[in-house]
Amino acid sequence: MFTTLRNAWKIDDLRKKVLFTLLILVVYRLGVNLPVPFINVDIVSAFMQLQSGTIFGFADLMNGGGLSKASVFALGVQPYINATIILQLLGVAIPALERMQKEGPDGQKRFARIGRYVGGGLAVALGFGYYWVMRAQGALKYGAGASLFPQIFTAIIIILSFTAGALLVMWMGEQIDQKGIGNGISLLIFAGIVSRVGSVFESFKSFWGSAMGGETKYFVWMPIIVILALASVVFVIILNAAERRIPVQYAKKVVGRKMYGGQSSHIPIKVNMSGVMPIIFASSFTSIPATILAFFPAIQNGNHPVWASILNAMSSSGWIYAVVYTLLIIAFNYFYVAITYNPIEMANNLKKNNGAIPGIRPGKPTSDFIARTISKVTLIGALFLVVVAVSPILITKVSGMNISLGGTSLLIVVGVALDTTRSMESFMTMRHHKGFLE
Repeated sequence: MFTTLRNAWKIDDLRKKVLFTLLILVVYRLGVNLPVPFINVDIVSAFMQLQSGTIFGFADLMNGGGLSKASVFALGVQPYINATIILQLLGVAIPALERMQKEGPDGQKRFARIGRYVGGGLAVALGFGYYWVMRAQGALKYGAGASLFPQIFTAIIIILSFTAGALLVMWMGEQIDQKGIGNGISLLIFAGIVSRVGSVFESFKSFWGSAMGGETKYFVWMPIIVILALASVVFVIILNAAERRIPVQYAKKVVGRKMYGGQSSHIPIKVNMSGVMPIIFASSFTSIPATILAFFPAIQNGNHPVWASILNAMSSSGWIYAVVYTLLIIAFNYFYVAITYNPIEMANNLKKNNGAIPGIRPGKPTSDFIARTISKVTLIGALFLVVVAVSPILITKVSGMNISLGGTSLLIVVGVALDTTRSMESFMTMRHHKGFLE
């Protein structure tokens, strides 16, 4: 990767793309630290410190701490990601959206335009929701004279600030795609997660202080945690690149005196076909109990002991949470792959191009074979996601130490780094490739 970066810096066009991307990322990080007016940041920060394991804590992690700082970019890429997921799900139910995605560049532009509108609507809704939470926490300030800043004016300013920030983040991601090195939205998430690496060092500093204070278990677990973290990175890199290749043989065809076709190829099926989407979906569902406790503190005060015991059983460090988390990751992985890959369409495309899988008859037997292969690979990918996502919970439970390696964060960081490196390598290959006219 470092060799690729060094070689990319020597190419003028690619160097400009890298510098433009870095400029956008710097602007994004500055916006994360720019607070929205009329909000007491100290109260919001204190509230967010208690939201570990809730939807708010997960959103704050994805947005690089913007929510805990009540910043203009507090919503981050969340509206855009949610809009993309919604449109992908609707594409299965609405044929017009599915056709639009297959109509080439024009269809993709129209689909992206719809995604912007949906993302803008979601940004308004999320901005209103965050305003309501901050209002309930008493984090709003109206200045010296309350009559100058009525509540309705304050609400409009705060919601518009959140919405404008989310739209600006969406625009910056598109600019990286067009004028930068690509993977715009992913790089913004990458920058947000990497900016919080300091908290990991703070955790190790705390562990070291506890070890020096006489707690010997920290001396045992600290090297184990470091080794597991490095092994997890290697594990993620290997399985991100792993794929199952289905061999394909194309039939020969004689046209005049020339023979066409007869090539051998393959259909690549990645082991991790769905990326981090199953973990994101599963995290959203499993964080609902902790979010309910955050909204209704009376449950924890002993007014509702039955509900308190049920919701506390789903805490992010418990066995029940780990089991439910595992089952949801596997289920969402199968669901996401099912709406993304269509074995019947893949079999029909092979048949139209005079291709066939050796030993498998064209038509339904081919689609059934592809479906079985995808199902097996999906299970392996789901188990891989489970290992990465659940390992921190198991280490916390066994060691008694509060470890947050962040399986989702690790997958995103490593995946984005690999994708960006591949994009730069492909650009350099095209830049140095000599055509047959040369």
